[in-house]
Amino acid sequence: MPGTTAHLGALLEGGSLASKEYHRKEPRERWCRLKGNLLFLMKNKTSEASEVVILERCWIVEFRSKTDVSIVLKFQSGEPDLYLEAASKPDCESWAVALGEANSEGLRNKIQQLRRLIMEIKEERSADEARQFVPSSQVDSLGEPQFTSIQRIANEPKLEFSLACKDLVAATRDRKLNTFIQVSVVHPAEHILTRYSSTEIVEGTRDPLFLTGVTFPPEYPIYEETKIKLTVYDVKDKSQDTVCTSVLPDHKEPRTDVGRSFLGCTTFRVGDLVKSKEQQLTLTLRTSDGGKTVGTIEVNLVKMGEIEDGEADHVTTDAQDQKFLCFLPLKSRPRGFLLSATCAHNTENLDRMTDRRAKEECALVRECTAPEGVSGKDNLPLLNAVLKNPICKLYRFPTSDNKWMQIREQMAESTLSFHVPKELISLHIKEDMRRNQELKELGELAPHWDNMRKNVIAHCDQMLSLYQDTLAELGKHTGSSFKSSCSKGEKTLEFIPINLHLQRMHVHTARLKDAVYDVITVGAPAAHCQGFKNGGLRKLLSKFEAERRNTGYQCIYYSPENTAKAKEVLSNINHLQPLISSHADLLLNSASQRSPDSLKNSLKMLSEKTELFVHAFKDQLVRSALLALYTARPGCVLKKPVTPRNSVEEGGDSQHQDHPSQIKRQDSIPHHSEYDEEEWDRVWANVGKSLNCVIAMVDRLLEKDNSSSIKEGEDDPSPADRKISHTGGDWYEQLYPLVITLKDCMGEVVTRAKQSMTFVLLQELACGLPQCLMLTLRRDIVFSQALAGLVCGFIIKLHAGLHDQGFLQQLHTVGLLVQYEGLLSTYSEEAGMLEDMAVGISDLQKVMFKIIEAKSEDFLPIISGRREHYVIEVQLPAKMFELLPQEIKEGKLLRMYPVLFNVGINEQQTLAERFGDTTLQENINQENLELLKEYYKLFTEKMPPDCLPHFQEQNDLKGLLENLHQNIQAKKRKNVEIMWLAATICRKLNGIRFTCCKSAKDRTSMSVTLEQCSILRDEHQLHKDFFIRALDCMRREGCRIENVLKNVKCRKYAFNMIQLMAFPKYYRPPEGTYGKADT
Repeated sequence: MPGTTAHLGALLEGGSLASKEYHRKEPRERWCRLKGNLLFLMKNKTSEASEVVILERCWIVEFRSKTDVSIVLKFQSGEPDLYLEAASKPDCESWAVALGEANSEGLRNKIQQLRRLIMEIKEERSADEARQFVPSSQVDSLGEPQFTSIQRIANEPKLEFSLACKDLVAATRDRKLNTFIQVSVVHPAEHILTRYSSTEIVEGTRDPLFLTGVTFPPEYPIYEETKIKLTVYDVKDKSQDTVCTSVLPDHKEPRTDVGRSFLGCTTFRVGDLVKSKEQQLTLTLRTSDGGKTVGTIEVNLVKMGEIEDGEADHVTTDAQDQKFLCFLPLKSRPRGFLLSATCAHNTENLDRMTDRRAKEECALVRECTAPEGVSGKDNLPLLNAVLKNPICKLYRFPTSDNKWMQIREQMAESTLSFHVPKELISLHIKEDMRRNQELKELGELAPHWDNMRKNVIAHCDQMLSLYQDTLAELGKHTGSSFKSSCSKGEKTLEFIPINLHLQRMHVHTARLKDAVYDVITVGAPAAHCQGFKNGGLRKLLSKFEAERRNTGYQCIYYSPENTAKAKEVLSNINHLQPLISSHADLLLNSASQRSPDSLKNSLKMLSEKTELFVHAFKDQLVRSALLALYTARPGCVLKKPVTPRNSVEEGGDSQHQDHPSQIKRQDSIPHHSEYDEEEWDRVWANVGKSLNCVIAMVDRLLEKDNSSSIKEGEDDPSPADRKISHTGGDWYEQLYPLVITLKDCMGEVVTRAKQSMTFVLLQELACGLPQCLMLTLRRDIVFSQALAGLVCGFIIKLHAGLHDQGFLQQLHTVGLLVQYEGLLSTYSEEAGMLEDMAVGISDLQKVMFKIIEAKSEDFLPIISGRREHYVIEVQLPAKMFELLPQEIKEGKLLRMYPVLFNVGINEQQTLAERFGDTTLQENINQENLELLKEYYKLFTEKMPPDCLPHFQEQNDLKGLLENLHQNIQAKKRKNVEIMWLAATICRKLNGIRFTCCKSAKDRTSMSVTLEQCSILRDEHQLHKDFFIRALDCMRREGCRIENVLKNVKCRKYAFNMIQLMAFPKYYRPPEGTYGKADT
């Protein structure tokens, strides 16, 4: 075909085309149609093709000038060139692409691209769904083919590796690459590509060293046959990449116009990496069609606890915002899943405090090895019972002396999120059913009181039904063991803590011992479903008590202290009466067997429990309540009307109890001249007298038995004579009537005391219906959320300190400090949440812990008690239980001392400080400072100075307490130094650390990541130039962004730019990690 020039029209549909000999000035117009690899040239739309050009073994030359619209087709066969000219530059570019892809090579490239896209479409599981993997043990049980497992240490990650790229090719020569690697997994049985994780973005280099690596948890189903796909992207706009593309469906490749473009990818088998001699693979990165090479990628297997001998001098600060992380495991020696609660907070004056804080030694830096006699394998069953769905992130950071430190960040849900509330609701149901039954058994009452009782029982039955329905709904719950922030308003989940997780940082350096730092993150305990229109519990309880004191209802006012005492008496009755009856039966059984030793032991137990029983009624409240109940019986005519009186003294000492006329009676309790108050004293005293009779009879029997034994030894009678002598005086027959009398006296006391205390509770309920029951419900909801977090924190702390004798001594001698850090504002609804949280945490003071030896494979804690007093029994495996001091093994109850310090940091707190009121926050901080001082005083009095060698001098703690006191008194706006000081004191006192905000997702994430980086800087010499970079890395690629994803299905902190302007400097997330998101 001669050289011609043609004018192009519309693509594919045909257009005007002109051809001429090359030397001609005017082109010949022709219509064209592109079909496959054939270009048809026609004189007009309807005519047949006059020429056909086969587009094989040819290439397109497109002129790059903005004004030139010409294209040249050059042929390898040597045929003359074909010159084409389009009507416009866009038409020219479209024709160039179409003609270039028309040959068979272009079609092959298209097929390769389509195959790659089909593979991408098969990504049916997103990154967060990949976390909910099927454990390998379950995979095997499903009957799938058996694959080669990777050898590992118990409770350690299965596989960890780091990544680096070299000689990456940019689209243009002057383009500076900003790259990251996306890691996907292809399971050998499913052949489904699952996005797993990604590295940080390394900017401005074609040889990026990715210091964020990849780690697979112990139960992740990964085998030697598993394939790992590594895809490298070039990020054009960092903020666009995070905010836009992170929420794209997993099966779709991000478009280049939303912030990133595809560079290349490669795939390798896990077995090839594990079995390689150098434990390193160098792979070639290729384009999607598999043709062009765009660089290489190095995959290095990371060994447990290995520290690189080389220095970190090659890590420069030239690359702006380069993140320095690498997933690295711990030492390859047996170890338990050790945990300890520590944290450190930074402030707006972070730089100013660096030198001072760097001088302080971390209180909980301890070698992370398992206690003697306890292996990691021994710990696994218990930890698997408490923790679930772990997420691991590991980093490598340079230190100030140009060495590397290795950090493993871990986050795990707790199964206690649902277990504890369900146990607690079951106890509430039993307690309320027992109360309702006691109200019904109160006996005959006058019409006024009887109508009041019926009304109370009706309301109580409705509330009981609500608890039962809630428990039934929770029993149906399956799936995740945590409650997401989006579920705050779900009625059926209102007892469940929000977003409860363990956040742990494990630091490994070459020169220092391993250190573990833990904090429990949970949404502020609050009754979101109840709303905050009228405030929270702190305000509502105060208002309710004032209204009840001044109520005009026809009922008797009892103070909250007296109603609590009534509940305690009823609880003691229900607990002690069956015990006393059981010990009495054991005494008779010992008497029937004529066993002196058994008889003595049974009598001792009976005496101890009966004395406790008698002591429980040594209270003026029982006496006054009996009088009030007498006046409420039908047919009783009062000589003095019931009139409310404010009584300051509610009881008297022992000498006044014998003289009723000298006693100032309970508020509003009438005095009735016909009532014999001494009758109760006689009934109550009869129990003691009956017990004394039993004791005297046992002593007499044992004395006779002893004297007869001596006489028998002297006379040495025959066995027949000895048998006759024994049957002559039967112990059982002589003790039986005395024991029956004791039971009868005790039964009469129980009947009267139960009815009197139930009458007190009737007054409490009647004076405040229905508000009283609604407040009880709200308090139960808040307490349930708080208790679940506390039990989780205690169990984790216990495991951390099993090998620390000082900690164990502190545990049973003083108890543990539990420090809560609150980030709630004092404006609008969050003020109500803070009020709920303050009461819920204060109520934790009535919780006691007891450690017992597990008798089965079920290691979940057991909860018993009532609303005013709970005992949490923590079960330990036998080997771990043996490590405990004798006092704890004997069942000594362990106390907790909860304190709360709150500092609002968001834009709502700015409004509260400028236009609202911050008194609530100030009062809470001041009150809890006093509680903290009380614990410190108790600690210094009972603990020897040398019991905890890792603690600093007591003067340091005194200085920190004084500094905390000054900061609280200063009333400085957003004074986050209060939180740092409180957390530091908690660490030095070996306490349990909590961090809370509204949902433990956004502000909490900023706080715990700041805490972790502060610890690395102050305790482990993190290079000062990398503090902000490490902080950004943990917030962008660490566990906390995974927490956000779990909660809202999106990798974005729920902040906007205006909000962040109000945040303290170091509480702001990096660019591109925040935006609009549901929370």
